[in-house]
Amino acid sequence: MDYRALKELVRQGEGTHLEFKLKSNHPERIIREIVAFANTEGGKLLIGIGDDKSIQGLKHVDEDEYLLERAIERYCTPQIAYRMERVALANERDVLVITVPESDRKPHYVDDPVNDFRRAYVRVDDKAVQASKEVREIMKGETAERNVRFTYGDKEQTLMRHLDDNQTITVDLFARIANIPRKMASRTLVLLVLANVLEVHPNEVVDQFTSRTG
Repeated sequence: MDYRALKELVRQGEGTHLEFKLKSNHPERIIREIVAFANTEGGKLLIGIGDDKSIQGLKHVDEDEYLLERAIERYCTPQIAYRMERVALANERDVLVITVPESDRKPHYVDDPVNDFRRAYVRVDDKAVQASKEVREIMKGETAERNVRFTYGDKEQTLMRHLDDNQTITVDLFARIANIPRKMASRTLVLLVLANVLEVHPNEVVDQFTSRTG
């Protein structure tokens, strides 16, 4: 990538496929973004760019690159494919560009066994959001390419009637209106997403499920 291409990316601003970080002194935050990109649709992480789109670069890029490579190797489970490149600036600084493709080995986790920490993230708009149990199960099912079968019974009819009137539903709400255990509600919604009947919309607070359109 050359400087002109970098400027064009920065001009676009942060979004589903693009994240800016000014520094690399919090590698755990960068790892979270990398995992989120791999678990969603891929993206680019630009390190040395401010939230205000200022192109400041990194002064000690060799050290930053080494530390990030070590952190990615240590904390990403399973390992994530990525490409790291430098864009030189006129002030003897560099911007690091990390390109992460969408993975076919989902879900990926930020895994820190020393601190007993293991979480998956997905990209929602311009943020990395912790993936719920349902989203993780959906990713596992999509990766395994399972042939999904389900019975269209009373609880499914209750669900579809609700969606006809209200457009969205959560796991807890489905469990309540169908009078079923939460675990069963969760499993049913996951199966219906894998069967392409529903869509899941991850959210920082609570996931929403809707009928699949198109």
